[in-house]
Amino acid sequence: MALTPLVYWAQRHEDIYLRVELTDVQNIDVHVDENVLHFSAQGHGAKGQNEYKFSLDFLLPVKPQVSYKSTQRQVNITVHKIQRGWWERLTLRERKPVFLAPDFDRWLDESDAEMEIREKEEKKNRLKASRQKEEGFVSLKTVFLIVYNLVQFLGFSWIFINMTVRLFIIGIGVKIYYTGEAESVTYFTENWLKHVRSKLFSDSLYDTFHTISDVMFFCQILALVEVLNAAFGVVKTGVIPTLIQVVGRNFILFIIFGSLEEMHHKPVVFFVFYLWSAIEIFRYPFYMLGCFNTEWKTLTWLRYTVWMPLYPLGVLAEALAVIQSIPIFDESKLFSIPLTKVIGTSVSFSYFLYIYLVLMFLGLFINFSHLYKQRKRRFRTKKRKAN
Repeated sequence: MALTPLVYWAQRHEDIYLRVELTDVQNIDVHVDENVLHFSAQGHGAKGQNEYKFSLDFLLPVKPQVSYKSTQRQVNITVHKIQRGWWERLTLRERKPVFLAPDFDRWLDESDAEMEIREKEEKKNRLKASRQKEEGFVSLKTVFLIVYNLVQFLGFSWIFINMTVRLFIIGIGVKIYYTGEAESVTYFTENWLKHVRSKLFSDSLYDTFHTISDVMFFCQILALVEVLNAAFGVVKTGVIPTLIQVVGRNFILFIIFGSLEEMHHKPVVFFVFYLWSAIEIFRYPFYMLGCFNTEWKTLTWLRYTVWMPLYPLGVLAEALAVIQSIPIFDESKLFSIPLTKVIGTSVSFSYFLYIYLVLMFLGLFINFSHLYKQRKRRFRTKKRKAN
């Protein structure tokens, strides 16, 4: 014979809460039929392990959908009122069932329930305001990233186009001179062509630093923002790879090229600047389109592929620049550390440069691995979406 468990109840303006005192409950059946809640289950109650049942005929209509959750100590049931309001009692009959009692852990008077509703509304409004503020921040962040990437794209595009045009002019000048096409052009003299060729090389290759450096300085100083963006979570990228690239480039630009006038006219400057800009003219527009949640497949492929040959070549060019600067630092004693009182001489900056060369190729390995994983992950995701 089925027994009746102890049941505790409480209400809010929209819900009825029931707590059935049963442990180790199995075979639970809870449903509402014609405004009557029916419950049956096997469990351990006040009278031991047995089958327990009860029914409740509600005062006012309730929804047929009932939710419940069973724990080791009890069964919690939630019944939803059809019409929002406060009931004077739970059951249709004025005399409550013997097994039913108030759940004082959840019991509230009507005024307390109203206060609870107001608190929930206030919390909801605060969350809404917070969400709106966050969305405003996201919009501001998006505008900032768009402007930043656009400025960097324009800067590196100017560098790349400028150097490409000058390189093209070199090729034209050399071709004119060596193919003898000048012989058919009566107003070109051989001496004048030699002068033009020499001037073209001087302006296009050996004078790169004086022509390009101002814009490159600006772009690379601005690139420090990328480290801050990664550190503060403005963009989702690794701080270490970003730091390695930005600091490494700025070291080459400001210390190797900027502090040594003898390096200004060396051809290696051209190759370093050209390789840097060739990578960035694809990277920054890719990020800029990402701010609009837009993707151009060709640009995506270029962004994740072009760096594979260009990045190692750029590091090799940087290493060549460091190697060429070592004799100059040894001769000029620039940045050398005086230790006359300790060892009677000074420590040349070139010793640090040898260490830096090792770290440079270690950084190449770290960044290459990071970028390759990005590429692999990116195209694996695209492949899954396509399938």
